[in-house]
Amino acid sequence: MIWDRLHSDLAAKFASLTRPTRSDWIFALRTVSAGLIALLAAYALKLDHPQWAMMTVFIVAQPVAGMVLAKGFYRLLGTLAGGLAAIGITSLFGTSPWLLVTILAIWIGLCTLVSSLLRNPEAYGAALAGYTAMIIGLPAFGQPHLVVDLAVARCAEIVLGIVCAGLTSRLILPKLAADAIISRLKRSILDLATYAGGAFSGGDAATLAALQRKLITDGQTLAEMRTYARLEAPSFATRAHPVRRTIGQLLWALSAARALHSHAAPKNAALVPVRSELQALVGELAIKPGALDDTSSWVARLDAIASQARQVPAAAPGGDKVGSVTRLTIAADFAEALKQVLLGLDALRSPVSRPSRERRQPALVVHRDYHAAWRNAVRAALATLLVAAFWLTTKWSEAAGTVILVAVVSSLFAARPDPVQSAWGFFIGTLLALPFAFLVGQIALPALPGFGWFALFVMPILVPAALGMANPRYVGVATAFAINFLAFLSPHQAMTYDPLPFFAGSASILVGILLAIGVFMVVLPADPWVTVNRILQAMREDLARLCLHERVPRRSAFESLAYDRINQLMPLLQRVGKKGDAALGSGIATVTVGLEILRLRAAQQNSMVPSETVLSITNFLRGLARELLFHRPGERQTATIAVARQYAAGIAERSDAAEMLQVAASLRIIAATLEDFPDFFAKDKV
Repeated sequence: MIWDRLHSDLAAKFASLTRPTRSDWIFALRTVSAGLIALLAAYALKLDHPQWAMMTVFIVAQPVAGMVLAKGFYRLLGTLAGGLAAIGITSLFGTSPWLLVTILAIWIGLCTLVSSLLRNPEAYGAALAGYTAMIIGLPAFGQPHLVVDLAVARCAEIVLGIVCAGLTSRLILPKLAADAIISRLKRSILDLATYAGGAFSGGDAATLAALQRKLITDGQTLAEMRTYARLEAPSFATRAHPVRRTIGQLLWALSAARALHSHAAPKNAALVPVRSELQALVGELAIKPGALDDTSSWVARLDAIASQARQVPAAAPGGDKVGSVTRLTIAADFAEALKQVLLGLDALRSPVSRPSRERRQPALVVHRDYHAAWRNAVRAALATLLVAAFWLTTKWSEAAGTVILVAVVSSLFAARPDPVQSAWGFFIGTLLALPFAFLVGQIALPALPGFGWFALFVMPILVPAALGMANPRYVGVATAFAINFLAFLSPHQAMTYDPLPFFAGSASILVGILLAIGVFMVVLPADPWVTVNRILQAMREDLARLCLHERVPRRSAFESLAYDRINQLMPLLQRVGKKGDAALGSGIATVTVGLEILRLRAAQQNSMVPSETVLSITNFLRGLARELLFHRPGERQTATIAVARQYAAGIAERSDAAEMLQVAASLRIIAATLEDFPDFFAKDKV
């Protein structure tokens, strides 16, 4: 049984690699062609290291044109910054070897710090600025007068590769980010409809959890792709606002669907018709072919459902007026949010050139882990300095390559959720490239020189590698294989058989990668559960700030930050076992609580809400903030939940006004969420 399952898994993986799609073939052939063009141009320009032009093509290669341009743009900026840093550092400290490598290590640490606080492709540019200074500075060791020539040559080689990659990705059967955004948004809408249908009908919990994670990840991906689209076509700037707004509405709809699922009340007569209509709508939307070709009918139905849900009943069956209002409010939120997502899709497909009247774009805020960033910086600087010290002490010439690889790997993979696994994949790809590079560079090309023979030998190797780069499952190993195959090969117009330098340089690269992996494992190792708890604590503090801060943040700012933190949690939670599921549920619960706190803060500013109710809201929020900041697991439960329910009941008894019932509903939702996750809403949960 086990062997059959293993065999089927391996067969599925092999099939996914051996049956690439048409777009995979286009990407692979386009990338290899661009690389060969870059190398031929480098030969024509007589550049010192032509392999860097071809390597750059594979480094920046991405399936989407805007992603190529974005990565190429930030690679250029990082190279320029690293080149200027190398010139400055070498000019000032080039006569003192120990001081030179120390300053370079500190520079790499600072760039790693910045990289860890940014996101791709900006993060890639920052990391590149760090180790580019090392790549340029070390070859100029003892010859500081050469550093400017080395920097200019490196920039020229990289610019050539970026230009070739960018032009081919944009002109030869391009896959545009603007089209990819629309396609991904349509898939996200259908996934949201499937999720909501399962949530409203009590679907499988594991399936719903998987869909929820996918929707959160897709929301973050859409935010990143917006930048790519603006780079590939400045005209996409008119659609930037719809993209940002639609992402916020997508997350809002997800929050509402989850809340309605978590607190379902099948016997609630006021909710049953609204819930039934929503369930029917999302069910049709998820299965109807071409459902999103025309959204007008869906928008009209959602508008009617939202209006129906907002009609607050004068009385509720069983006397639970607050419960009815609570669930109807959430249902209305979902209908309105889904309607806005559909309108956002229409706006992307039919952009308008005139500026939008609503200039206030939703804020998209990202999580920045300063603790992890400083750890990454110290680790990269320390590892680089220690290996550089070994190089200076032993005076082993090949150790310079080891120093560079340690700097590259310890900086480039530092911010990954599992840097050891990422670096190990890079090592495997590099190791696999070694025999191919030896056969081509040391055996075939010395016997059959010339660019034509070179293209003939490398295409059967690089095309499968590029196909692997198009497959998300193999992209890391395949990219490492392609880049290091060219690095080992070091193509020049006159190739000679010289195996000793080949194996010495190759060994220094492999040892450098292994040392970097050892650094990740030994020097300030990261415990994923500690990082999880740090992020969860930051989310609790966010809620406390919502309760107490005079300036109330925009809903989109809170929601996007919360979901971004959840997105950062997910790869970490996969490494901590079953307790990760509870942590993810707790993190998502903060979105529900935070949105209701924002409703209460808005009620404090509403002139229709009596002063005594405003005072009750203020007292409750202060108590909730104390609970979040000071209550610890194992301590006696405070009265926060009881107070919330007491306030809600009292408000419902005094008034039937919609504003008052909404306040009561928010208090009930917060109380229910605190009851569902009692251990989470406490300081320093372990």
